[in-house]
Amino acid sequence: MVEFSATKPKWKQIAGILRERIRTGEYGPDTLIVELQLAQEFEVARQTIRKAITKLRDEGLLETEVGVGSSVRAGAVERLQAVDE
Repeated sequence: MVEFSATKPKWKQIAGILRERIRTGEYGPDTLIVELQLAQEFEVARQTIRKAITKLRDEGLLETEVGVGSSVRAGAVERLQAVDE
């Protein structure tokens, strides 16, 4: 179970965790991001997960397809490495 900081919104903290999973390769290209599983893992509402997914999609790390869901975009790791440099 993740212990959340009281000073930062949970969705931002979850976005950071998911971003790190993408960076390390735990979530590779085309990995489907399942809202329900993440909501259960982090013990939060799905809306909280959706906010985190929206943030990562806005950063170009995820792509969302209607009727399918969100997945890691090809090149996401490279995009993160470019930001780190």
